[in-house]
Amino acid sequence: MSSLDARLQSLFPKPEDVPAAHALRSFNEDGAFLVDGVISHAASRLPVTSPLCLLRDGRPERPLIGEAPHLSTQDALAALDAAARAWNNGRGAWPTMSVAARIERVEAFGQQIRPLRETVARLLMWEIGKTWPDALKEFDRTLEYIHDTVEALKELDRKGSRFEIEKGVVGMVRRAPLGVVLCMGPYNYPLNETFTTLIPALIMGNAAIVKLPRMGLLCHLPLLKAFADCFPAGVVNVLAGDGETISSPFMKSGRVDVLAFIGSSRVGDLLKHQHPKPHRLRSVLGLDAKNPAIVLEDADLDLAARECVRGALSFNGQRCTALKILFVPASRAEALLEKLCAQVEALPVGMPWEEGAFLTPLPETSKPERMAALVEDARRQGARVVNPNGGKTRATFYFPSVVYPVSAAMQLYHVEQFGPIIPVVPYRSLEELYSYFDQSPYGQQASVFGHDPAQIGPLLDGLANQVCRVNLNTQCQRGPDTFPFTGRKDSAEGTLSVSDALRVFSIRSMVAASYDKPSKQLLTDIVTGRSSHFLRTDYIL
Repeated sequence: MSSLDARLQSLFPKPEDVPAAHALRSFNEDGAFLVDGVISHAASRLPVTSPLCLLRDGRPERPLIGEAPHLSTQDALAALDAAARAWNNGRGAWPTMSVAARIERVEAFGQQIRPLRETVARLLMWEIGKTWPDALKEFDRTLEYIHDTVEALKELDRKGSRFEIEKGVVGMVRRAPLGVVLCMGPYNYPLNETFTTLIPALIMGNAAIVKLPRMGLLCHLPLLKAFADCFPAGVVNVLAGDGETISSPFMKSGRVDVLAFIGSSRVGDLLKHQHPKPHRLRSVLGLDAKNPAIVLEDADLDLAARECVRGALSFNGQRCTALKILFVPASRAEALLEKLCAQVEALPVGMPWEEGAFLTPLPETSKPERMAALVEDARRQGARVVNPNGGKTRATFYFPSVVYPVSAAMQLYHVEQFGPIIPVVPYRSLEELYSYFDQSPYGQQASVFGHDPAQIGPLLDGLANQVCRVNLNTQCQRGPDTFPFTGRKDSAEGTLSVSDALRVFSIRSMVAASYDKPSKQLLTDIVTGRSSHFLRTDYIL
């Protein structure tokens, strides 16, 4: 028995062997949802089980860790009505509130959820298998995002707090909210990714409905009280259920003004097409990606192997920004494969609470089988699993496979595996790379490993028109959040960064008048009398 085989046999503990510090606490929010400022508990619920299997009679089984609300179309439409009332065609208390007051509410929300850090992180760990340090990091990054969004809005507000005079017209241009926003986040970063759309949507004055993901929803339920306490009724509504039962009625109603969705392009397209007035719908979409790493002839293979393994396998490859296919010169393929395999085989396997654990169980029940099917398809077309332990499984765990040589005849060349497989493609000319990018439906990011500026410069020029971020000698990634995060083709619609998101969830609106004495006096009276929150010249420090 190999050391990995022995480790997999001992991977899952008995219930009594889970460290007390990481045991799941009693969970009082089972089935909870928020509509119109009221927290309710659904009569219909679905069990939520964990990928962190526990041994029962010597067999690993997914333990029950909570219950998700399973709401009806009637519940969904009640949430839509609540959001529409809060928006009130732009005349509601929230959209007409001063920027300073909205900032105060968002900051209060951040302060109220801060003590829930370990509660939320523990739910992330148990529901989606995220390591304890990464779960804490996701919570911390979310709080940091709230702070950075507030500061970005202050800067935007300072720039808008002045009159402009042009050709006899005086005007003030500010950003105004758009209406009712439907926010739908993914399971892999269910807290952070949801909040990267929800927080800017709220702070700009929109009313929001949050449709929680199928997995990774429990971490949101302890936050419902803070939403209810910090925002007017109907401004934030949080619910869960089947997409056909909840999401489709939202879109088919035509009453959603902005769709903020992070997930597959298939679902994103379906939701958009259900809206009866597509020209009125704004869409902010983070979709599929098949980010490639391009290793050039002069690349430092130690660096490339280290960055590619981390880039491909962090959180088991379940990231849209993960490296999902590697291109290497045929002449250097064997040398790179040796280094890739050595690093993959050395990755620590463990439960998420174990110190140093890197590879953990997968949350999707069918994911190990899906990974095995992709590898088997590649095998039938002539590829092989290069690393000795590639593809070994136990219950919800799958050990990464390095697959070579991958070609266009294989599914792994085309589909986003979203899991722990590293497809490696040998190439003989840069034209093969250009052909891949030309035909690929994806355009989020790429990584380039090499040092020759004469070769990399022209390559960058071509890649910059195919993807939206090129990373030099480092893995693909989202952060820092002040940088734009978007994509071309089927990878995204709209741009998310701290400042870009504020613009995505708002529109430039202005008040204008002739630059004559009566108009100037009227504008002065409105500003000095503070009778308008839109038309004002003070700003927030």
